[in-house]
Amino acid sequence: MSKTLKIGIIGCGGIANGKHMPSLKKQAQAEMVAFCDIVEERAQKAADEYGVEGAKVYTDFRELLQDGSIDVIHVCTPNDSHSEITVASLEAGKHVMCEKPMAKTVSEAKAMLDAAERTGKKLTIGYNNRFRDDSMYLKGICEEGELGEIYYGKALAIRRRAVPTWGVFLDEEKQGGGPLIDIGTHALDLTLWLMDNYKPKSVLGSTFHKLGHRENAANAFGPWDPKEFKVEDSAFGFITMENGATIVLESSWALNVVETGEAKAVLAGTEGGADMKDGLRINGEKMSRLYETKVDLNAGGVAFYSGSKESDADREARMWIEAIIEDKDPVVKPEQAFVVTQILEAIYESAKTGKAVYFDN
Repeated sequence: MSKTLKIGIIGCGGIANGKHMPSLKKQAQAEMVAFCDIVEERAQKAADEYGVEGAKVYTDFRELLQDGSIDVIHVCTPNDSHSEITVASLEAGKHVMCEKPMAKTVSEAKAMLDAAERTGKKLTIGYNNRFRDDSMYLKGICEEGELGEIYYGKALAIRRRAVPTWGVFLDEEKQGGGPLIDIGTHALDLTLWLMDNYKPKSVLGSTFHKLGHRENAANAFGPWDPKEFKVEDSAFGFITMENGATIVLESSWALNVVETGEAKAVLAGTEGGADMKDGLRINGEKMSRLYETKVDLNAGGVAFYSGSKESDADREARMWIEAIIEDKDPVVKPEQAFVVTQILEAIYESAKTGKAVYFDN
């Protein structure tokens, strides 16, 4: 394979412009050669701003996939099309980075997983919060065993009033849900990854639509249209793993709380704990005394931290390109992302039935 990867972007909306394309533009071993969007003007604008000279523009992703020179596809479309486009891309011989969540449903995610295994192409999901400085440092701490056996985790994705009012965020058919599948998915992925635990046993969930019906509600992104608000405004899950570890997941776009935090994890282990609520803090016990340490991530020469100022999005893009060129596993493995989707779907199912969901692993 060429050391310069040719990349096609499918979906040229907010997430493509906000993360994928700017970060890929900085990668010396990648060039964006094709852009696809159902709105041709969006694809053309992306091609003009981020593409190589002569970059092609499409409105049908199937036509883009016929280009045999393209090595990699980035899928940046609404959740309900992730599976179809990803499977088609893999079967066309492309490696795929798909935006989070992996898919709208477990069955769709399984089709993606199967296609990756069948074709031998690499598949990863855009859980960029793993690539933050604090996340990568804490991952190293966990791998070193400093926290011991991690048996409790809290995954936090709490907004007080920050309902996204653009695009299809409020459309249950397109997205599959609200804050749980939008930002809760990030917090859950981060927590599972830090704990290195991907074997759920049972899930109990609750979802609420208590504030979405309000007119002219206070909101960071301007008032929402209650008639369009078809998804939950908050959701919560209680997850028990096979080894007995427990994870509590809290997510909201609108909730009457003051303490907020997005893509944050709290961990408790036999030898110590950690949290991301106010920077990165490590706690434990030494010489019969409790201690708490706040990690300075701006200082160089710290274990597990390079001291670089690379953004999480740029680091995600770089490490993805390196995984393809060096033929190694991506940081976000599709098997891991599949478990996240399984748990999210179980929370929604439990909320509907009022019963716990049990996994047959």
